[in-house]
Amino acid sequence: MKRWMSRNLIVLTLVSLAQDAASELLFPLLPFLITASVITAAPLALGLIEGCAEAAAGFTKIFAGKASDRLGRKPFVVAGYSLAALGKTFVVIASTWHLIFLGRVTDRIGKGMRGAPRDALIHDSVPKEDIGKAFGFHRTGDNIGAVIGPLIALGGLALLNDDVRAVAKWAIIPALLSGFLTLFVRETVKVKKKSDQRKEKIKSGPLPRHLKKTIGILVFIQLSNIPDALLLLRLYDLDFSVTLVVLVYALYSFVTVIFAFPGGYLADRLPPQFAYALGLVAFAIAYATLGLTTSHTLAVIALVIYGIFPALTDGVGKAWIAKLSPDNLRGHAQGIYQGSMSFAILAAGIWGGALWSKGSTQPVLVVAAIGATAGALYLFSTLVAKGFANRN
Repeated sequence: MKRWMSRNLIVLTLVSLAQDAASELLFPLLPFLITASVITAAPLALGLIEGCAEAAAGFTKIFAGKASDRLGRKPFVVAGYSLAALGKTFVVIASTWHLIFLGRVTDRIGKGMRGAPRDALIHDSVPKEDIGKAFGFHRTGDNIGAVIGPLIALGGLALLNDDVRAVAKWAIIPALLSGFLTLFVRETVKVKKKSDQRKEKIKSGPLPRHLKKTIGILVFIQLSNIPDALLLLRLYDLDFSVTLVVLVYALYSFVTVIFAFPGGYLADRLPPQFAYALGLVAFAIAYATLGLTTSHTLAVIALVIYGIFPALTDGVGKAWIAKLSPDNLRGHAQGIYQGSMSFAILAAGIWGGALWSKGSTQPVLVVAAIGATAGALYLFSTLVAKGFANRN
């Protein structure tokens, strides 16, 4: 077995695969559960639920990442995936949007609790020169689950005569499996005595300036990334059936599976901003197409192209931050980065929802595409500037 493919990396990849199978089985059904015949809440409820869920995740990520540097990674990973399973249970048994709200917030708190400690644990478990590859491998497994989940949903809808509520309940099984698998994770942080923890806290200090600058740039770019739930709502606006939305979502996730590992590998061989910028280009093309077309065929093609975006940005961004982080601040850096990105998505959801409420989806998606294009051009320009600086 290759030395970068450690036990923790394999276990955490399986954990994420099972959790994502549960999440992505449920996610494409969520807009229908909330706004259609099952619960019949207004579309505003969807935006409120997703926005507050992301905010809860953001606050928790900041706390959990820093705390895991002192208290260990595993407790946060176990608790985070277990809370996510509990939150999904609330969602699938809900008869009002308020209980779905509670379930989504609980689910996202679990995500916030586990995210930064898990990613710091992955970094702790592989050689430094293979960090991008490891995050790419993890992202690949994560997205295999994201393909399996919608496919299970499709099978369930066919077997149960499009009973969305009954199919949604199937998400509980992989969610519980995910929580169970976290018990096999090995801790990488030696927990210190309270007196030593206080000394370490004093020594830790703030994040390095270059790291804070990189986080700030990525968060600013993220302000153009409206929540994916609104993309799915766009498909419903184009008269896609529930089954077709789930199928397209599975196809989108499959594309991410294909590109995730190459994206991580690329980030180990080339500057990470190159891969990240390519992902933003895919984002811009997909959003602009979805905003301007009414063709089902072009909409599907746009979602396929959009699948390249998370493959070249999610794992790459985490690996980028990990490489810039001091050893004693790794969890804290991941928490600040991932928490700030969640708040950026919340902000994007607010401005996106405000424009969306005016009755036309085109401006929202086109403005987001313009923002992603600007971000890609900035990252490419920094590479060019660096290249010229190295020549002198």
